Formats: sequence, structure tokens, C-alpha cells
Amino acid sequence: MNDELIDEYILRHIDAEPERLHRLWRATQLHLLYPRMASGHLQGRMLVMLTRMIQPRRILELGTFSGYSALCLAEGMPDDAVLHTIEVNDEQEGFTRPWLEASPWADRIHLHIGNALDIVPTLGEPFDLIYIDADKRHYADFYRLVKPHLNSGGYILADNTLWDGHVVEPEHQHDAQTQGIMAFNDLVAQDKEVEKVILPMRDGLTIIRKK
Repeated sequence: MNDELIDEYILRHIDAEPERLHRLWRATQLHLLYPRMASGHLQGRMLVMLTRMIQPRRILELGTFSGYSALCLAEGMPDDAVLHTIEVNDEQEGFTRPWLEASPWADRIHLHIGNALDIVPTLGEPFDLIYIDADKRHYADFYRLVKPHLNSGGYILADNTLWDGHVVEPEHQHDAQTQGIMAFNDLVAQDKEVEKVILPMRDGLTIIRKK
């Protein structure tokens, strides 16, 4: 099976990428290092749909990067919802903040620059949806951090949980990022307080529901 042709076929048969996000995607490719970190068309539409299905009133995102996924979460959230998104790299703010502030949801997206371990405990009441797409080495730490701040019946979405297939390739399992993802996957698999499923979409997306 030709993966590239399959990807092209999928993109022709799902909702179009909004112009705002297409411009952001292009700017990300042109101006940022590691542009592959941005969610992109397929995963973006998936985030919009999952958010519409969950109907969260409070959303938390770990790892803003260029803001693509934040705008997708905002697009899908109810009219009275708010989104808190945290980016550890302060050099990213100058690129990302204008895109968020120019969006229709600017007054309901709160960008925080700093360490999630410090910021999350200050944000108050629990969340209904949490999206993790930050430093892979600390995924297990992030999970332990945010789970107590998730409402019962709430969801955690974790990106990159197959990590280009490295999780099943012994020759790649010695680097810190792969080990971080594997530790997270093992932790979630053993957690009896949540339901979980891994979708083999793009680089792996884990959906976790707190019982």
C-alpha cells in the first residue's frame, strides 16, 4: 500500500482545511524549525471533531508550538468554553501569539509561556479535555500532572504515541524521547482508572477517558 497516495486520498475526502489554518501551516513550514510538529490538515480535522463530540467547557493544551492545534480545539469547542494552552519555549511566543489573537476565539484562548509543571496547578478548576503534545521525554510526568485536574468523564488526547513506529523497533528504543513515549504508554495501559485506545493515525493518537 502506498502511504503517500492513501494520505492524499484521505485529504480529498474529508473536510477542507480552513484558509486560516492553511496560511498558518504554510507559515509554520517556512519560518519554524521542526515544522512537522504542527498537527496539519488530517489531525486538525480530527481534533475539531473530537472536541465537538466531547463538548468540553474547559480545555487544557500542553505544547502550543505554532498554535495550529489550539485553533482546531477552539474551532470545535462550545461558545462558552475556554482554552488554556501552555508553551515552554518563550522564543515561540512572537510567532504564535499573533495567530491566536487574530482568530475568532482570541478572547477565549489563554496562552501561557513557561513550564507546565508550574503553570497547571495555578489554573484552578478541573478540565473536561486535555491535549498533550509537548516534550516526549516527560509524557509520563505530564500525565501524572494533569490527571488529577481532569473531571470524571473527561478526556485526555495524547499525540505521537507511536513515535514513527520506534516504540516497536529495538534499534530506536535507546533515545530519551522514545523511552519517554514508551513509559507513558505503559503507564496508561496499567491505569485502571481510565479507558484508553490508540489510533494509528499519523504518528499515533491515544484517547483516554477518566472513569
